[in-house]
Amino acid sequence: MNYTLPLKLVGINDIPLVGGKNASLGEMLQHLTALGVNIPDGFVITVDAYYEFIHFNELDKKIKDIVNAIDYDEIESLRRGGMQVRQLISNGRFPKNMSEQIIASYETLSQLYNQDYTDVAVRSSATAEDLPDASFAGQQETFLNVRGPAILMDCVRNCFASLFTDRAISYRQIFGYDHFEVALSVCIQKMVRSDLGASGVAFSIDTESGFKDAIVINASYGLGEMIVQGAVSPDEYIVFKPLVKQGFNSIIEKKMGHKDKMMIYGEGGDERIKVIPTENSFRIRFCLKDETIVKLAKWIVIIEEYYTKIKEKWTPMDVEWAIDGLSKELFIVQARPETIHSQKNHNNITEYKIEDEKRHEKLITKGIAVGDKIGSGKATILYSLDKRVSEGHEFVEGSVLVTDMTDPDWEPIMKKASAIITNKGGRTCHAAIIARELGVPAIVGCGNVTDLIKEGTIVTASCAEGDVGFLYEGDIKYEKTDYDLSTLPTVKTDIMLNVASPSLAFQFSHLPNKGVGLAREEFIINNYIQVHPLALLNHKNLNDKELTNEIEKKIIGYENEETYFIEKLSNGIAKIAASFYPNKVIVRFSDFKSNEYYNLLGGKYYEPHEENPMIGWRGASRYYSEAYKPAFGLECTAIKKVRNEIGLTNVVVMIPFCRTVEELHKVTDVMAEYGLKRGENKLELFLMAEIPSNILMAEEFAQHIDGFSIGSNDLTQLTLGLDRDSSLVAHLYDERNPAVKRMLEMLITTAKKAKVKVGICGQGPSDFPDFAQFLVELGIDSISVTPDSVIKTVKAIAEVEAKIGKN
Repeated sequence: MNYTLPLKLVGINDIPLVGGKNASLGEMLQHLTALGVNIPDGFVITVDAYYEFIHFNELDKKIKDIVNAIDYDEIESLRRGGMQVRQLISNGRFPKNMSEQIIASYETLSQLYNQDYTDVAVRSSATAEDLPDASFAGQQETFLNVRGPAILMDCVRNCFASLFTDRAISYRQIFGYDHFEVALSVCIQKMVRSDLGASGVAFSIDTESGFKDAIVINASYGLGEMIVQGAVSPDEYIVFKPLVKQGFNSIIEKKMGHKDKMMIYGEGGDERIKVIPTENSFRIRFCLKDETIVKLAKWIVIIEEYYTKIKEKWTPMDVEWAIDGLSKELFIVQARPETIHSQKNHNNITEYKIEDEKRHEKLITKGIAVGDKIGSGKATILYSLDKRVSEGHEFVEGSVLVTDMTDPDWEPIMKKASAIITNKGGRTCHAAIIARELGVPAIVGCGNVTDLIKEGTIVTASCAEGDVGFLYEGDIKYEKTDYDLSTLPTVKTDIMLNVASPSLAFQFSHLPNKGVGLAREEFIINNYIQVHPLALLNHKNLNDKELTNEIEKKIIGYENEETYFIEKLSNGIAKIAASFYPNKVIVRFSDFKSNEYYNLLGGKYYEPHEENPMIGWRGASRYYSEAYKPAFGLECTAIKKVRNEIGLTNVVVMIPFCRTVEELHKVTDVMAEYGLKRGENKLELFLMAEIPSNILMAEEFAQHIDGFSIGSNDLTQLTLGLDRDSSLVAHLYDERNPAVKRMLEMLITTAKKAKVKVGICGQGPSDFPDFAQFLVELGIDSISVTPDSVIKTVKAIAEVEAKIGKN
């Protein structure tokens, strides 16, 4: 019998013979190498070898008896049973003809690389893998830097034994797989010297929201096991799939990880691998260059398209990759279909609304959110499974698991947790994948959470506030609402969304919408950049050492201060624009008031004290002033990058608080100086209609713009002459006041006549159906609302349209 096969001779139809992982590698070697995708060569040991090994050592009945006796409610019973089975297999002997075949195949592979005994990875591949409803991530073992026949045969035997790791037994039990129907194949694959380069994991889908057009890449230095195990916090890059296919450099997000450790080759003998600290200079830079990120993303698109074609349905992929530090070549070392979000129906959405407005006063720490749920319970701090079990402390169901990091061995405990919090790890580590599959919210990469909470403290983990997870002290109350979007009526009026936070944009893209009516730059500047733009450009001239130190910390990993601002702002805008592509995303230039700018780092050096900032130096008047123009130039450069380099031409720019037509011309002149010209590369220009002069001069303004967006808050206060922040006159504030409605009627009529678009961004239409009716009757083109009121708005507009017979 042939117990081994060259990797390039197996394919996707051979899963029963070689397991999911090996079938996938062979399929790619055969069909994707010609498309430029590099896959390291190797050979496979078939499941026939596994069955023969078990039979030869007379282990069938013994294993069945042990596994059937396990009590799955008792972790100790599971651990004892698993260990007994693994010891039986590890003590087994190979039939002579089998070991001779395996060693001969290894020597043949070594000769291809002109070596007696080349370095290989020994990877398990189970026949249950590659099934649509379970990933089997990290269930079996992988051994790296294996060299020489004796060590190779030991590793193969240990791979066979790993079919019965505690996690694999428990996982099969949860998902209903027969332990004795699953068999194991092994891949012997040439090592990629990523110990001298970088490696990581990538998904061709956003792993949290299920947004289908994103490629998420995690990367760190050294061998890839550190990311997979969750032992480091990696760099994260997100690439927008549709535009990378068109040749654009469509990186829409870059986040630097801690990368404090790396796995490299050991010194030889029994030490195959070792973990060392990463040099400081490497920690504070991104480990992939932009061109490598784009090249990897293109390969992932090729892999996804290939699998989608052969499976005859969209098949997003989970990929492991590595860069050889010697040859500088990129390789794909593993690929399997993603099994969670690709199965999800995005018409069914669950909304979590946290009722505690002061919850941020109770914030303990934050990290990377895994999933989108909320969980609370007593904190149980656990450093090691062994210690916990030996001390007799059983993990209580419904507790919050707090630990340094988990690995798939912890899966039997993870399924009992109401939430999981770790010091280390990234979104693509095995613990995060398992948590998603189990539906348990997790916050990973928190840094030092095990030092911040005491055993038994009641805590709440919230993964429902974007891609950042928040851990609060106490039991934070929240409301959970389920919606079925397929039951919503269709409306003629365009419903758009107001989106401030890039971190929530992918999630919001599943809501019914025709794009984004208002994306505010202030949120990105405040939360992602956190420094006054003029302070960024000029801090070295201010003789403020503390400010300079703070700024230098923030710009780590970026070429200089200017690049930091442009990259951060362009990434934030791009993530929102990609989420709703190809629908319009209207980005409003920054509209901080002087008191708000003052609060940014270094703002005190550049902001005047104004008695009434609401009607002071804000919006358009800043952009052409000599004092602020260089900062506005950074905004323009960021928008230009989003549109021209990343390719997101659905971005429309909007000028806020523009008092006169002359002021509009001054702003468009400055925009042109920095490379933004209306009409060039289909650039559209909108004006925020929020000042009475915008309405009264609408005909003149309309000649120089493509659309108006009504800012009903400012328009109401300026029409009625009241300060909306003053409680003394708050009772007079009403956007349905006849004077305000007359202003709106004048604007919509003029805009229609001038053939320019007109929309509104505000809560009025969703809060007041009569106000919605008024706007729809006037023929408003779009209504833009916050995501939490979009369902209510669609229903209100549908009723109004039915009432007035709009068709």
